Amino acid sequence: MSTSARFWTGIDPLDKMLGGGFMRGDSVLIAGSAGTGKSTLCLQYLVQGAKEGEPGIYLTFEELPDQLYRDAANIGMDLRTLEREKKLKVICTSPDVMVEAEGVQAILEGPIAEINARRIAVDSLSHFSMFVKPEDMRLQVYRTVMFFKTKNLSSLLCWEAPQLTGQTFGVSEEGISFLTDCIVLLRYIEIESGIRRGIVVLKMRGSAHDKLLREYEITSTGIKVQAPFTEYEGLLAGSPTKRASEKFAELFTKASAGKK
Repeated sequence: MSTSARFWTGIDPLDKMLGGGFMRGDSVLIAGSAGTGKSTLCLQYLVQGAKEGEPGIYLTFEELPDQLYRDAANIGMDLRTLEREKKLKVICTSPDVMVEAEGVQAILEGPIAEINARRIAVDSLSHFSMFVKPEDMRLQVYRTVMFFKTKNLSSLLCWEAPQLTGQTFGVSEEGISFLTDCIVLLRYIEIESGIRRGIVVLKMRGSAHDKLLREYEITSTGIKVQAPFTEYEGLLAGSPTKRASEKFAELFTKASAGKK
C-alpha cells in the first residue's frame, strides 16, 4: 500500500493538475451534469487504487451492479475480477437507507472491514435531496464526510449539477462546498455551435493546483485530459469569446493570405 501523502486518480494529466494527485484522506467533490463522466472518473480512481494495493468501495444509488459491470467493461475495467480479489466492493442501495440515523454505518461498516477499504466513491450525494429537507442537506453530507474521514477513507463524492451551460454552480448554494477539501468541476462548453467538455479544479485545500480550464474526452479507455482552452475566455460564464491575441492572429493570417 502506498504511504505517499497523495493518491493518484489513474488519469496522469489530472494528477499533474492536482500537484501530484489528491491529498490522502481528503473528501473530493466531483460536480457535473449528466453525461460529463463523473462515474467514469470514479471508476478510474478506484481501479487505480486497486493497482496500488488500496481497495475501494463504489457506492451507487443510480445503477444496478450488472449495469455497472457492463459500463465498466466498455472502458476496459473488469470489476467482477477486482471484487473476487477483494480489491473492490460494489454496493447498490437506496439513499433513503443512507439518511437514516445510523444508515451510513449500517451500510458501510462491514464492507470497509471486509476488504480493508482505503478509497470510496459515492454516486451521487445529490440523491440525498430526495429524502432530506433542504435545510438538513448540509448536515447529512457532513455526517457522511466525517464518517469517511474517521475510517481513513479517501473519497470521491459525485454531485449532479443540472445545468448544461451558464455559470450557475448549485453546490455552493447548498453550502456543501465548504464541507469538502477539493472540488473538481466537469462541464459542457459550447464553442462555435459545438459541444465540448471542460475540467477545472475549483478548490484544493493545503495544496497548489492548476487553475486552467482544460478540455477532456471520454474514450474507450476512460477520461483523457487534454490541453487548456487558451484561445478562449468567458467559458465558465457560458459565453466564450476568442482572446484578443487570437483574433489578431486570425486577422493577420487572413490578411497575409489575401496578399498572395
